Amino acid sequence: MDHDSYPDAYIRDILVRHRVVAMVGASPKEQRPSYFVLKYLLAKDFEVIPVNPGHAGRTILGQLAFSTLSDIGRPVEIVDIFRSSEAALPITHEAIRVGAKVVWMQLGVRNDEAAALAEQAGLKVVMNRCPKIEYGRLSGEIGWAGVNSRMLSSKRPLLGPKGGQQRALRASD
Repeated sequence: MDHDSYPDAYIRDILVRHRVVAMVGASPKEQRPSYFVLKYLLAKDFEVIPVNPGHAGRTILGQLAFSTLSDIGRPVEIVDIFRSSEAALPITHEAIRVGAKVVWMQLGVRNDEAAALAEQAGLKVVMNRCPKIEYGRLSGEIGWAGVNSRMLSSKRPLLGPKGGQQRALRASD
């Protein structure tokens, strides 16, 4: 997989098929990017589980926070990494152990060794991308918010308003 560029269908497939997200590095601070992403994904009907050892046992946006992925005790599909590139490798090891399907590294986070390890274990990998931004881009919401995408199109958005596919699209597209 070329981790410098991802096909829209690859990103869309992840966001449509996998709806349980463990967010490693989630913060209860409203000014932090992880807080915004957690809030947005919850609004799009994703189940988001905060993972932050400093806040374990407390809630972030009404969601119980855990110390580690292993502490969650139930399946997670996407592990969203809001930590440094160096931290991505041990988090990826844990994501594989808990049976995650996707390792998603946030903007500015890239670890090619972690990506290779995850792919060898059969997981999908996204690096240096934000699911909130990708969801907004693929659903057309970025344009609704007044963001100039510098593109006019009559194409239907690839994602529906609550994460489902548009009626004209199938997950196999």
